[in-house]
Amino acid sequence: MSSRREPSAIFEGPSATYHADRCEPLVQAVARGEVRLSALAHRGYPGRALPATVLPEVSTVGCWDAPGTQRWGLDWHRNEGIEFTFVSRGRTAFLVEGRRYPLGPGHLTITRPWQKHRVGDPHIGPSRLLWLILDVGVRRPDQPWHWPEWLMLDPDEARRLTTLLRHNENPVWRADREVGACFESLARLADADTPRVPQSRIRIAISELALAILDLLERERIPLDGRLVSVRRTVDLFLQSLPEHLDHPWTLEAMAARCGLGRSRFSEYCRQLVNMTPGHYLTFLRIEEARRLLTLDPERGILDIALACGFQTSQYFATAFRKATGLSPRAFADARQRELAI
Repeated sequence: MSSRREPSAIFEGPSATYHADRCEPLVQAVARGEVRLSALAHRGYPGRALPATVLPEVSTVGCWDAPGTQRWGLDWHRNEGIEFTFVSRGRTAFLVEGRRYPLGPGHLTITRPWQKHRVGDPHIGPSRLLWLILDVGVRRPDQPWHWPEWLMLDPDEARRLTTLLRHNENPVWRADREVGACFESLARLADADTPRVPQSRIRIAISELALAILDLLERERIPLDGRLVSVRRTVDLFLQSLPEHLDHPWTLEAMAARCGLGRSRFSEYCRQLVNMTPGHYLTFLRIEEARRLLTLDPERGILDIALACGFQTSQYFATAFRKATGLSPRAFADARQRELAI
């Protein structure tokens, strides 16, 4: 595994700047000798580092073989491309946007660019897992996908595959033999001990995999949900991820800009989705987080909690907290301590 680490890819929005996951727990497990890894990678992913001009659209392709009990997992994270994984042996848990899926031999997973997911709950199971992450240039859900020019799909096939992947909410499928064979071909190419990367063979193998997945999804006659690529979906994802970034100094203009919208239109979508204005919803989330922190650590300083939740001063925090709860932050913390002591 190469020691050179390129900077990870960056996603500007919808609610913050995200960096693509580096899979550090996997790196550490390989270093401990618990997992065998064979992979080709760009942008900081583990594996043999590819030159910048070699298959730049392929973020990573490879395989792990993790026999026996494992002490690691890939916590909630996002990747910059469309991610396909295939379990060839063993079992592990897979979670997407809060829902848990048990994976076994023959399962195929599909996650859209920057979709939040995790592998392991919290640790992965004994498994052999193969993957491909292909960067299609997406930085917001409503942006168009751009497949690599070398992908051997005709325009109609590429459009149909894009539609099936973008409008589909089901992340787990039962793969057929052809899909599994395509993944195995990619794994062999990623593991090839050759001085030159077999670019042409990898392009062909990825094209074959794309066609096999297209055929699989066509046979399934999956229901399509246009909302997944709508502007409303962009705002919805923003609001879902906002609790992770409460300490950011948000303004209405900044929140709207993250979603590529003006203030009025963003506010309208926000009211539709949460029945609150953006400002009221942000304050609501910050107060809820403050309640949680005061309950977990009643001795923590009020200013520290205020800043952690995004309030600029302890005075403003105390006023907003009292308005929402009827108590000062300190009185709330003392009351929670008494309740927990009973």
